[in-house]
Amino acid sequence: MALIDSASVSLADIDLLDRDVFAERVPHEWFAYLRANEPIYHHPEPDGPGFWVFSRHEDVALLNRDWQNFSSENNRGGVVVLEEPTPEMRERMEAFGDAGRLMLQMDPPDHTRYRKLVNRGFTPKVIRSLEDHLRDMSVRIVDEVVAGGGECDFVVDMAAELPLEAIAEFLGVPFEDRHKIFQWSNRMIGSEDPEFQVSEGEVMEAQVEMFMYANQLGDERRTCPMDDIISKLINSEVDGDRLSEMDFNQFFLLLSVAGNETTRNALSHGMLAFLDHPDQWQMLVQDPSLMDRAVEEILRWASPVMYFRRNVTGDVEYKGIQFKEGDKIDLSYTSANRDESVWDDPYTFDITRDPNPHIAFGGGGPHFCLGANLARMEIRLLFEEIVARAPKIEKLGPAERLRSNFINGIKHLPMRLSAS
Repeated sequence: MALIDSASVSLADIDLLDRDVFAERVPHEWFAYLRANEPIYHHPEPDGPGFWVFSRHEDVALLNRDWQNFSSENNRGGVVVLEEPTPEMRERMEAFGDAGRLMLQMDPPDHTRYRKLVNRGFTPKVIRSLEDHLRDMSVRIVDEVVAGGGECDFVVDMAAELPLEAIAEFLGVPFEDRHKIFQWSNRMIGSEDPEFQVSEGEVMEAQVEMFMYANQLGDERRTCPMDDIISKLINSEVDGDRLSEMDFNQFFLLLSVAGNETTRNALSHGMLAFLDHPDQWQMLVQDPSLMDRAVEEILRWASPVMYFRRNVTGDVEYKGIQFKEGDKIDLSYTSANRDESVWDDPYTFDITRDPNPHIAFGGGGPHFCLGANLARMEIRLLFEEIVARAPKIEKLGPAERLRSNFINGIKHLPMRLSAS
C-alpha cells in the first residue's frame, strides 16, 4: 500500500500558487492534509482576496454541477487563473472581449446553445468513425520510433503526435500544419514555464494567430464544404441556429488547446506510471483485455487539469460556511482523484480498479469534457499499439515536469521501446 505522509504538514506549508513546487512534483501531501483537516479551506493570496479550495471528491463533484451558485461566468481572469489578473491580463481580456470568451467561461443558457451546436461533432457515431484512422496513426507513430532504434522522448515523439493528428483530422487542418497548433498551444498554456515562457503580448499574439488561421479555415469550409466533420459543424443548423464565425474561432481554439494539452499529458503520465510500475505494464501486456480499466486509471492518476476555478454568484451557504458574491473557488480535481473515502489505496497505480469514479473530465454537469470519449479512444489506441508492437519499455532518464499549477504537464520523458 502506497502512503502519503501528511502528518508533518501544516497550513503554513501549503502554497498552491507556488509554481516551482509543481514543477518538481504534485504536492499530494498538501491535498491529503486539506482533505483530512480543512476540506474547505480559504487559501491566502499575496495581492488579492484569496480563494476557497475544495479538496474532497464529494464537494468537487457537487459544485462542478452547481453552475447557478458557482459560476464559470466572470470577467476577472477566466476559469484558470486563481490570482487577480495583472494589468497585462486585463488588457488582453479587454482587447478580445467576447471573442476571448470560450465555452469554458459560459453558463447556461449561452453555454447550452453553444454546446448544442458543437455536440454534433462528438456523437458516438462520429467518434467511432475516427477510430480506424486514429489506429493507423498510432501504428505509424509506434513503428517510426521502433524503426529509429526505439529511443525517444515519449512526450514529443509519441504523446504529442497522436492528439495533434487527431485534432488536425477533426478540424480539417492539413497534416503539415499540425505543429502550428502545438506551438500556439504551448505559448498559451505553458507561458509560465521557462522552456515556453512568453510575455502576455506573445500569449495574445498566439491567440490572434490561431483565430486568424481558424477564420481562414472556416471561410474555406463555408465556401467549399468537404466530406469532413468540420464542414458539417459549420454548415448545418440546430433549432434554426448555426455556428457563427466567432463561434467557430472559439471552438477551434478550445479544441486545439484543451484537446491537445490534456490528452498529451494523460498519455505521458500513463507511460510514466507504467515505467515506474513495471508489474502493471506486464499485467497489461499479458492481458490486453484490461485496457479499458487501464485507461480510466491513467486518467485518475494523471488528472491532466489540476483544477478549475468557479466564482460565487451571490451570498450562499454550503456545509455551514457562508460564501459571498465574487468569492473565488478552486475545485481541485487532483485532490478529488486521490480521495481516500472513494478509493482504497488511492496512491497506488492499479489498472484493475473497478469501479473508478474519477473526475478527470470534470465530473458531471454542463462542463463535463466535450472530448472525453475522443481522449479515451486516443489513450486506448496508442497503448494498444505499444503493447502489440513494442511491449518492452525502459526509462532512460527522469521525467521533466511543466511549471504550472493548472496543467499537470510532462514536457519530456526519455525512454526506449522495442519489440523484444
